[in-house]
Formats: sequence, structure tokens, C-alpha cells
Amino acid sequence: MSKIEKVEVVILDIPTIRGHVLSMATMRTQSAVLVRVLFSDGSEGIGEGTTIGGISYCPESPESIASVIQTYIAPVLIGRDGNGLNEAVQHIAKSVKGNFIAKSAVEIALWDGLAKRLGVPVSQLFGGAVHSRLPAAWTLASGNSDTDIAEAHEMIEAGRHNTFKLKIGKRAVRDDVAHVARIKEAVGDAASVRVDVNQAWSLQDARWGLKGLQDAGCELVEQPVETRFMAEMAELAASYEIAVMADEVLNGPEDALRVVTARSADVLAVKVAQSGGLSRASEVVAIGQAAGLGLYGGTMLETGLGTAAALQLFSTVETLAWGTELFGPLLLVEDILAEPLTYKDFHVEIPSGAGIGVEFDWEKVEKFRRDGSKFTRAGAAR
Repeated sequence: MSKIEKVEVVILDIPTIRGHVLSMATMRTQSAVLVRVLFSDGSEGIGEGTTIGGISYCPESPESIASVIQTYIAPVLIGRDGNGLNEAVQHIAKSVKGNFIAKSAVEIALWDGLAKRLGVPVSQLFGGAVHSRLPAAWTLASGNSDTDIAEAHEMIEAGRHNTFKLKIGKRAVRDDVAHVARIKEAVGDAASVRVDVNQAWSLQDARWGLKGLQDAGCELVEQPVETRFMAEMAELAASYEIAVMADEVLNGPEDALRVVTARSADVLAVKVAQSGGLSRASEVVAIGQAAGLGLYGGTMLETGLGTAAALQLFSTVETLAWGTELFGPLLLVEDILAEPLTYKDFHVEIPSGAGIGVEFDWEKVEKFRRDGSKFTRAGAAR
């Protein structure tokens, strides 16, 4: 038996390569909560829980994620069988309500540890990968049309991204539509353009917005209104050809079922952290598949660690009709992985090693860790 001996948590604060403008905040630093679970046989597993824009995006913050893991989740796990992952996750669920991102970070570490002990990638534990790489979108979020156009052309010419999601919602709806139209006209048929409103529009704004975006050649609009407006989302999804995607409303399979029942989206943005872990995210995928909805591999702008975990799951999904946006590591000034993920030919490659397939660059972890937080170095006495 490989018992869980210790759960360690560290918060990293990593600057972004540019301001990332959302409807609710402008990000210039990403704070990532990393988890390391140590087992009695000397093995270990690593995971990540990250939110977007501090606490302005959702109820969890980096500080709350770390606190919940240290104070409430770790004591439930210590001494349990590390191979009994389902039992461990069930005990966490009984002891901690909500806090999906904190739960996800720990669950990823448990999957990573189990897969490493078995000598297989995590994808194998979800039935096996059917993809060796996945398309990866890039988010244009400077807020300036000329800057975004130049950035888009640079990405296309480099062969890195040819699908772009624009963050809008801070300006008047007509100004946002004009901004998107300029970018779509500039990239033409060389790229796909989508938008994310992050709940910023009223229903009236959304009616004008979806019509204008559709006319401009935009293909998809993500979470145009607040999560509580399920009927309004259903109206928008039924009224326009442009696809409507559910995002912030999705916190696991229960929410996915509500979205499907209400017919309030054409596409589900599946996020591992927001779902509460790899297992629950796989259930969201299954619900979307059963309902015939499109699927999209979403991100919470994780580092390479959380991104690699998501890739392990999404590599097992036969059809991701809308691709992925797993570009999080590329938004950071430096990568924290010993071997960064590979982005080329408009795709991101699936890590092939055991577990989630990645390991820390310990110097980078030390460089960006928040004061007072630390890991036991790999191989050190515990």
C-alpha cells in the first residue's frame, strides 16, 4: 500500500508577458497554487489549482485555495491509501463543500502519483489517448485593435495559433463589435475568431452583440450574460446562428446537466479546475457528448503543470469540435517546467511521460514562490 504521508502547497506569482484585459479585471500577474503529495513508498504527485484575475472571476482566490487544501483537505487525506483515489476524493467531497479549484489541484496530484506508480500517462487511466496533439487557440486581450491585429498576424506567420478568442465586455457593445469586426477583417480566412464576454452584457446588449458579431464573421460567443440567466442564454442560443458557449455557469456535471436541460448553450467550455477535477470534468464531457453539444477544452490560465493535466484528459476525447485554449504557459514570462510543453503547427502536443508527463524546474519554482511558501525539494528527506 502507498499511503499519503504529506500534502505540500506553494503559491507562485508569475508576471504575464502583457496585460491580459478581461471584462472584470486586467491581469499582469498570474498566481498559481501548486500541490505536491508525498507517498509512503517514496513516490509523489503534483497538481495545480489556478483562478483568473484573483477573486474577481469566481469565489475562489489563490489564498483561499491554498488555505482550504492545507487546513481542510490535507488532514482528510493523510494516512489514506494513495491508490484508492476514488475513496480519497469521496472523503474530500464529504468534508469540504464547494471549493472546486482546491479539490481539483489535489485530485490532479493524486492521479499523477497513481499513474507514475503504474508507469503510465494519466490518459491511460481514462481509457487511453486518441490524440497526440490538440489545436490550441490564443486569446487576444490587449484591448487595442491595432495591437491585437499585429499579435494575430505574428501568431499566424509563426505557425503557433490560427484560432483567436477576443476578450470583450468592458466597452459599449457597439464598440466591442467594431473591435472584433476590424480584427476579423484583418485576419480574413486565415484564422477563426471567437469572443468571450465573461458575463458582462445585459440581455439587450447581448441581442445587439450577437447579431453584430455574427454579421462580422465571428463564430462563437462565450458566456455573454450572467450565469443566473439560464433562460436568457437559451433565448440567445435559439435566436442566432453564431454558437453560444457556456463557461462560468459550469462548475461540474450537475451544472452541465442544467445547461443541457435548459438548452442554454450550443457548446460547453470544459475546465478541469472549474469542474472540480479530472473525474468531474470527464463527466461534463460525457454529458455534453450525450446531449450532442460541441465541446471546448477551456483554461484557467494554468501554468504548464495544470495545462498538462488538462491535456491528459482532453487527449482521450474523440471530438473536441471547438478545439482548446490551453495556452496558459505562453502567457507567462517564464515556464516553471523542466521541459516546457511544445506548441507548433497551431497545436499543442500531449506530454508522453508517466503521470501528467511533466516535472518542475525547481529553480523557477523557488524564483516565483510567494514569501513563506515552500516545497520540500525533490529527493529530500521527509
